[in-house]
Amino acid sequence: MSLLVETNVETQAKVAKKAAKVVGLLSTEEKNSILKHIANTLESNVSHILEANNKDLDKGREKGYTEAYMDRLALSEDRIADFANGLREVAELEDPVGDILSDWTLENGLQVEKVRVPLGVIGMIYEARPNVTVDATGLALKSGNAIVLKGGSSAINSNQAIVDVIHKALKTTSIPEEAVQFIASTDRKATQELFTMKDHIDVLIPRGGASLINAVVENATVPVLETGVGNCHLYIDKDADVEKALSIVVNAKTDRPAVCNAAETLIVHEAWFHANKEALINMFKDNGITVHGDDTVFETIPGAEKAGHEDWTNEYLSLDIAVKVVADMDEAIDHIDEFGTKHSEAIITENKETASKFMKLVDAAAVYQNASTRFTDGGALGFGAEIGISTQKLHARGPMGLPALTTVKFQMTGNGQIR
Repeated sequence: MSLLVETNVETQAKVAKKAAKVVGLLSTEEKNSILKHIANTLESNVSHILEANNKDLDKGREKGYTEAYMDRLALSEDRIADFANGLREVAELEDPVGDILSDWTLENGLQVEKVRVPLGVIGMIYEARPNVTVDATGLALKSGNAIVLKGGSSAINSNQAIVDVIHKALKTTSIPEEAVQFIASTDRKATQELFTMKDHIDVLIPRGGASLINAVVENATVPVLETGVGNCHLYIDKDADVEKALSIVVNAKTDRPAVCNAAETLIVHEAWFHANKEALINMFKDNGITVHGDDTVFETIPGAEKAGHEDWTNEYLSLDIAVKVVADMDEAIDHIDEFGTKHSEAIITENKETASKFMKLVDAAAVYQNASTRFTDGGALGFGAEIGISTQKLHARGPMGLPALTTVKFQMTGNGQIR
């Protein structure tokens, strides 16, 4: 069994590498046309995808998946239309492949160009979210890459159906079906095998919970573009506008609590907290938010639960929030430095000097002043679909769109120069 899994994964990686050569030669116009065709084919096969998704949802209910997990797993006609439209948006984006980033001529006449080129083969390892299958495929193909997809077992039927539809669309295009590989095995050995495919896969991108991401980062010999969990913080400064602050907290926590850019911890300046505690209490109550607080919060807000260490580290993905009261912004930043995941952090204040200091000192991929963390998203920032949100610092950081899926090549043109 182990040998079969190994052989299958290796074969899929090999054929993807061969197909990447074809994708890398396509013109922007060809790639755009193909993405739009895939989008149309997805929309015309909605019933097939939803039928498969229902099988996964039924298994999820049997296994007692959380509400947040089921939300990430569930598809609908609207959601399928959304990720089909995401492909169309990617088709309209500027193609980074072939961009000349810089060029110069040496004294000997040798012409040098630094050019964007595809990475080659992307390995995508992800959980629960079937939309990632479409988003990752669209971004990979538009940036001239092939892709090997390894989704979680909880969405196996949904992902297989989506890939079947993508292959159906590709049959009538210049992109070979082999450019989009889906590893249908639910055996963990298949995922582990991907970790070592450095001869065939150029980069791995894990997208999911902390355990998945850590497993890839710690065990892969293939280079990893690390995406991170979102323990995102909102800090309400003493100079924050009350109405603005409450509105931002409600949006960041309740708009879609099961996603990584939702706020998980609220830090409040003690002066603001005591002056506006009744408004905070009503806001939490009106929106069904469960509070896990420090001593001050626990003693002040009715129904609050006493926060332990895990509450400051937790990515709730639900209508729960950890709340801490601090003496000043420096204490807030210290807390973020200790417990943040370098994803998205926000300050709410009308003091420009305070905001500037916060945004310079906080170490995160996205930092906000007077805005919800929910904007850390490729679509919201105009990238079209995103392949993930990088919380590392090398190569790519923040929402990763098309440029993040390219590298550079130095191309030199001479006339017989020798050294």
